[in-house]
Amino acid sequence: MHLTDLRGRRVAVWGTGREGVAAVNAIAPVGPADLVAVMDRETYAAKPWEGRLAELAPLYTGPAALEMLLRADVVVRSPVIGETHPWMIQLRERGVTVAGGTALWMADHAAATIGVTGSKGKSTTTVLISHLLTSLGHAHEVGGNIGTAVLDLPPADRYVLELSMYQCADLTVSPQVVALTALVPEHLDWAGGEAAYYRHKLNIVEHNPGQVVFNAHDERLATELAARPGLPLFAAGRPETTHVATGPDGTRWVHLADVPLFPRSALPLLGRHNEWNLCVALGVLKSVGVDLVAERDRLAEAAASFPALEHRLTPIEDPSGITFVDDSLSTIPQSAIHAIEAYAHRPLTVIVGGEDRGVDYTPLRDFLAEEGVEATLIGVPDSGPRILEMVKDLPMITTIAADDLVEAVRIGRANTPAGGVVLLSPAAPSYGRFDNYAHRSRVFRQAITDTAG
Repeated sequence: MHLTDLRGRRVAVWGTGREGVAAVNAIAPVGPADLVAVMDRETYAAKPWEGRLAELAPLYTGPAALEMLLRADVVVRSPVIGETHPWMIQLRERGVTVAGGTALWMADHAAATIGVTGSKGKSTTTVLISHLLTSLGHAHEVGGNIGTAVLDLPPADRYVLELSMYQCADLTVSPQVVALTALVPEHLDWAGGEAAYYRHKLNIVEHNPGQVVFNAHDERLATELAARPGLPLFAAGRPETTHVATGPDGTRWVHLADVPLFPRSALPLLGRHNEWNLCVALGVLKSVGVDLVAERDRLAEAAASFPALEHRLTPIEDPSGITFVDDSLSTIPQSAIHAIEAYAHRPLTVIVGGEDRGVDYTPLRDFLAEEGVEATLIGVPDSGPRILEMVKDLPMITTIAADDLVEAVRIGRANTPAGGVVLLSPAAPSYGRFDNYAHRSRVFRQAITDTAG
């Protein structure tokens, strides 16, 4: 469905955050027969609905909101409106067409779009692709799940989009180049189960992509893609593609097949997962026509100047000699595993816990047990106690419960020696006690200052 297909139809925009605002501003000029906005509940992301917005699309709440949805020809939902929402179930039963703003935009821009998604690593990989393209003089616009909502993006020859599972679910056209970083169970409350989550996430490759670049180190991702024969795959991380290998002198180098490009150390980001993100990003550049071998010197310079993504393994030095690390973007066990792996060689305290969505933390326990990681885990509500219960019998793990994040920082400071690391890698979303991951990060940083003594 294209934006122009909404002309003369009754349209309801469901959600009043940035995506809802962008949708109303994009749909109104098309000339729908009727355009309304609805909100089923107040959220931290809701924007004031007044002035021009209210004139373009009157806002309905409560029972009237459901009534407006059911009488619409097309409902344009914001990404957080899940498949399991009772109103969504009614809309599906009534046969009402449900679309997303990203899907409407993609129908007209897919051929110029690089779409990046994954259960973890998508933000880093999106920004890295953009950084490398900019360094090589390739103009483009960045948006989607980070930055600018797609319906607010200006005209451009190329787009690099981070796409959440929510945004992938409604696509009817695939981006020309799809980049996939990882696949682990997440957002099961939205999707309705693990299999449904994979289906919604990988809907991005179901509509004739030109190239699918994926992290071949992720076994689940490789398995799911193998079950979709005929896709034009680029398996980043394998010896015949972009990968990292150790040379005769022990130095690790980034390669394209058997051709060395530049040392792995050029990219300042820690962890194997960031090696994989880099290989995916380089595979994307190759897919859009960049000669990686000819440009390897400039690519090395660009990688060296890549800034750490805010709230993703961001170190905060402290006069005490302790390094505090902000990994507030860690919302699943697998991202916490990668963070712990990056710092396991130092005395380590990890703050875990957040909104409890019933995620299985067995992979985190298995990693700690199999690798023999020695660390102190401090659990904060709501899921922190459940994580601590799962790991309390591991001989190298010390567990401490805290009432909140501020207390956790205080405990971490008191129990971590100089030269050690206090790592905030919650393995859980922030909602319930914080507005979002950035709010959680601000509280963490303020607590570091307040406990410095």
